[in-house]
Amino acid sequence: MATVPGAPSSPTSSRTVFRRPTYARFWLARVCSTISYQMAGVAVGWQMYALTHSTFALGMVGLVQFLPMLLLMLVVGHVADRFPRRTIIAICQVIEAVTIASLAVATLLHHVHPVGIFCAVAALGAARAFESPSTQALVPTLVEDELVPQAIAWSSSANQTASIVGPALGGLLYALGAHIPYSACAVLYLSASLLSISIQPRRAVAGKAPVTANSLFSGIHFIREQKNILGAISLDLFVVLLGGATALLPAYAHDILHTGPWGLGLLRLSPAVGALSTSVLLAHYPIHRGAGRKMFTAVIIFGLATIAFALSHVIWLSMPLLMILGSADVISVVVRSSLVQLETPDVMRGRVSAVNSLFIGTSNQLGEFESGVTASWFGLIPATILGGIGSVIIALFWMRLFPGLRKLERVGG
Repeated sequence: MATVPGAPSSPTSSRTVFRRPTYARFWLARVCSTISYQMAGVAVGWQMYALTHSTFALGMVGLVQFLPMLLLMLVVGHVADRFPRRTIIAICQVIEAVTIASLAVATLLHHVHPVGIFCAVAALGAARAFESPSTQALVPTLVEDELVPQAIAWSSSANQTASIVGPALGGLLYALGAHIPYSACAVLYLSASLLSISIQPRRAVAGKAPVTANSLFSGIHFIREQKNILGAISLDLFVVLLGGATALLPAYAHDILHTGPWGLGLLRLSPAVGALSTSVLLAHYPIHRGAGRKMFTAVIIFGLATIAFALSHVIWLSMPLLMILGSADVISVVVRSSLVQLETPDVMRGRVSAVNSLFIGTSNQLGEFESGVTASWFGLIPATILGGIGSVIIALFWMRLFPGLRKLERVGG
């Protein structure tokens, strides 16, 4: 990461990034885009289930969205390193707006079909495959290096805010008609696109290397050679893969905590609240010392919170445990993201960010799959406990496997 409690910053300095109008526009565009993505996810899920009454179809929505990221990984990174990233982001957001608008029109005219929804989801997945690494790689070009951790922390707060506001807003608007949230998403995506195209980076993309077989795989080669980056990315991959308690929240709400939909809503809200509050705290008080140790400590706390959550049978205890889980997770995210962006040359950031995005997407998707499979094999509570124990073991093992990462004092600045 770039900085955590060491020397507390003043509230004024914590907002330094927003004194850069170009970063403020970037942040607002990210809020609009992410809220739209979250709203669309709720609307698509409800509509798909209403049309098919199939949980398999719901699972396929996630797979169809993930496949473009997998198939396009090598291409999207190169594009992000060869062309203006703000332009790529703006174009992707226009495509997303048009795609969502088409769903709104089809729904309004009663011509929507599951196949059409799958096609739209695939288009959204392809657009996000280009948008995500470009967005990650753009951040370090908007502010000075010493402000990158702060910029990433505020960017994370935008994501967490959207994770809270988006689903709630999507569900509320869906009650007025399925075409309403789609229409709102289209407007938000267009707004994000206008904001994105107005961004003026402090420095342009470093260069346009020729496209060769070696350059296509250069992001993978770079990560493999940079032990700290490899350690941070792989740590996140395995921990999320093992500790996917949030994927089992519906089962916990129904079978363990014996609550209704309101309880599930509170459980889903809790990690986002913990993550949001911590990301804002890190923006005010960046990590200045012991970044590596604090990242590993956060991962261990994440695992222990997962175990404690598994053992809880009271929703009012489960909620704060999930908040701790979300808080610990965001510390790891900010450290890892700052490390990846600041330790990667600008000319390589797109390709490295593409690999990083794939790792994140893979861990999230496969983590949900792994959690479901182990729960069916061992039972809900034992599977979650095993996942938490696995997260702690991975963190301890990675501390020995990547000593340089453990000893890392700070990132940037």
